[in-house]
Amino acid sequence: MAKTSAWNAAYMAGLLTGIAVLPVWAQETGQDETLALEEIVVTARRSAERLQDAPVAVTALSADALDRLGASDLGDLQAAVPNLTLHEGDASNAVVYIRGVGQIDSLAFADPGVGIYLDDVYLGRAQGAFLDVFDTERVEVLRGPQGTLYGRNTIGGAVKFVSKQPDDRTAASVEATIGDYDRRDVKASVRGPLIPEMLAGSAAIAYLSRDGYAKNSVGGKDDGDQETFAWRLGLKATPNDRLTISLSADGSDDRPDTSRTPARATAVFTTPPNADPFKVDADFNGLNKLSVRGVAAHIDWDASDAVSLKSITAYRTMDYETHLDLDATAAAIFGVFVDEAQNQFSQEFQASVRTDRFDGVFGLYYFREHDETESGLAGPVISLVTNSLNDQTNRSYAAYGQGSYHVSNALSLTAGLRYTYEKKDFDRIQEFFAATSPIPPALGTGLRITDVKTGDNWSSLSPKLGLDYKINDDVMAYASAARGFKSGGFDGRSNNPAQAVAYDPETMWSYELGLKSSLLDRRMTLNLAGFYNDYKDLQLSSFVADSTGGFAALFTNAGAATTKGLELELTARATQDLTLSATAAWLDAQYDEYKGPGGADIAHLRTPVNSPEWNFRLGANWQREVGDAGRVIVDGDLSYRSKTYPTVSSSEVLAQSGYALLNAQVAFQTADEHWTATFGVRNIADKKYVSHGFDLSDSLGYQLAYYGAPRTWSLGLKYRY
Repeated sequence: MAKTSAWNAAYMAGLLTGIAVLPVWAQETGQDETLALEEIVVTARRSAERLQDAPVAVTALSADALDRLGASDLGDLQAAVPNLTLHEGDASNAVVYIRGVGQIDSLAFADPGVGIYLDDVYLGRAQGAFLDVFDTERVEVLRGPQGTLYGRNTIGGAVKFVSKQPDDRTAASVEATIGDYDRRDVKASVRGPLIPEMLAGSAAIAYLSRDGYAKNSVGGKDDGDQETFAWRLGLKATPNDRLTISLSADGSDDRPDTSRTPARATAVFTTPPNADPFKVDADFNGLNKLSVRGVAAHIDWDASDAVSLKSITAYRTMDYETHLDLDATAAAIFGVFVDEAQNQFSQEFQASVRTDRFDGVFGLYYFREHDETESGLAGPVISLVTNSLNDQTNRSYAAYGQGSYHVSNALSLTAGLRYTYEKKDFDRIQEFFAATSPIPPALGTGLRITDVKTGDNWSSLSPKLGLDYKINDDVMAYASAARGFKSGGFDGRSNNPAQAVAYDPETMWSYELGLKSSLLDRRMTLNLAGFYNDYKDLQLSSFVADSTGGFAALFTNAGAATTKGLELELTARATQDLTLSATAAWLDAQYDEYKGPGGADIAHLRTPVNSPEWNFRLGANWQREVGDAGRVIVDGDLSYRSKTYPTVSSSEVLAQSGYALLNAQVAFQTADEHWTATFGVRNIADKKYVSHGFDLSDSLGYQLAYYGAPRTWSLGLKYRY
């Protein structure tokens, strides 16, 4: 194994070194400029710039690119971005890891390690952050700490969802999709001027429905279905050339018949493992409701030719209810219920300065979040029902700034600094009830065993230093060092005040070298990045046995880790009809220290969660005109991920060995580009692979696995004007 890994690393390093000499060769090669790739504009650094001019590791996927991927939610982006793990967790939560940094716990006390932003508004909870892809302008994925330019300090990176904005161009679209598992999707949008050159509006809706991928032996129904209605409204006022006021509102309601039940990876007491992971057994899966609402106001004012001011004000709510069957049997052994209500308010002020020699962004940020989560165990093995209420208020205050000084037309120096102060107040009560109690039982009527009121605060300075050098008009090299920070908190499963002692913040120093190039008269883009992360006080969640041998959940600072790696992104217009793309990533993630139960160092027994050593993707897009009727568009991609541990315990039972996924779709688009018909198949080989899991072997003696989607097909028809 070690020999193979060393060979793979050497091969990757040699490949990147060889490709790095291409810029010199490419500048001497004459090519047809009509085959140049479309330029992508991003706002990764809070101002619009070409993707190839941004000296950061960022992947941008346009609306057309998302269509070619057949992406229906954020999880479909995983293979398209190097060193990204992104899937839905056990409780309708977004599990996001970038370069081995993230957070797997779905409860509200654990802050995400990677921030998800909707139109520059940070989403505070993992529930409601697994966004559906509709009315999308683009998605940007930034790798590495984000603090000196962004609202909330995020230690691992950021996923930016940018929706389509209203303007004076009239546009409309409607799309219908059917597929197996009784899939029925409808999406529609319209935008255009309400008062020409003064006020524009937009509206978009989506209805997404399908049966669950698994069948439940209890009652014979499917398990883990979807029924979502989502909408988005926007207004943009431009009273004059210097002032823009944008108002938006969005919402979604997911009302499936069931929650998603894991398969038994081991025997659960006397019930053997599931022979087929898509044939499950659940008696406590009949509830899974998620509602999200949000409003936001963006005000942009060009105070002068050099200074722009911006205000972003947002308020969001999230309500979530679910029943989860975590014994995965037909018996009433271990069910979990959750009823969560969250709201958040954020205010951000920014000032952007742009001169011949200096570009800078300076900001103030305030974030307040209140979350009440009622949860407990129904019919547990101890023959009791528990119910608890966590009441948590989080406040975050920050001042940040980042500026780049252009020493010359080729060389720029960048420096940034962020000061963050965060305060958390945490209250928790927990009561026991008789096993015959209703679900959920009324708090205040049981035997109270936990009553905690506590709070704490943390502060941090997060600097960034960098430089970038333009070797020529099409090739840029950059280097940076940045410190990431994620605040501490309180274990939301604490049973007494002694267990509710605050855990420490996470910190990480990240060092990165990169090269961005546009070659062959911009027929090819080649981006390379190498990084080294020194990661301290990781906040990890695991399930262990308590002093009596019963079930217990543990959330602690495990210790320290080092992650390092290499990343490649390549897009090439091979011919007029054919465009090829590739991504490749190598990640070496390991614990330097891991303090397990009792304080013993078990680093040698653990591998960081969601950190595959290798991931690759090869894609192709082929287009051919068919007379005057239109054109045929064919897309295909093959992706590979090496062995991955989806649980903190590094369970070999739940570990997913290396696997490949193959997707393809073919479309016909009319010559006027108004109509497009598409047929696609995802996971063509019907690979069964574990994406998420629960290791309860230390306490309850079994392990459970959640599987990714099986082979699916879809047929869609879209009209746009």
